[in-house]
Amino acid sequence: MVQFSDEKLKKVNEIVGRYPEGKQKSALLPVLHLAQEEFGGWLSVETMDYVATLLKLEPIEVYEVATFYSMYNLKPVGRYMFEVCQTGPCMLRGSDDIIDYIKKKLGIGVGETTPDGLFTLKTVECLGACGYAPMMQLGKHFREHLTPEKVDQIIEECRRTAAANN
Repeated sequence: MVQFSDEKLKKVNEIVGRYPEGKQKSALLPVLHLAQEEFGGWLSVETMDYVATLLKLEPIEVYEVATFYSMYNLKPVGRYMFEVCQTGPCMLRGSDDIIDYIKKKLGIGVGETTPDGLFTLKTVECLGACGYAPMMQLGKHFREHLTPEKVDQIIEECRRTAAANN
């Protein structure tokens, strides 16, 4: 059964408390972020149903939001998610080539995760760093001016970090 820890539930109540009575739907985005963080980096149907119950919403209201925004993952993802920008400025600077390189290097397609569970490749819309194209987001950090060599360095850095933390 999906259930927030006491600490996260306290945070959910704090977030909901920011909004007037009857307007708890306004808390949906930050609560979904907490749920994704708490339950393995993705939102299962069970998790979304739990959020709906907490916020006194219909499950469909949660599904609509979770499926609309690219920052929510609806299936398990790797420990490291490469979110490569694919909009105009990045494409003009070679993001398609970077995406193809990552696909070949990791042996996965867009939306897929490596068999070892380390990497997921995702394409996203503008990340607001057009002057540093091509670029991607990795966790909370941007990786900019990507080249195949930089991608290799990033992959190796992630593998070293994963190995050191196991």
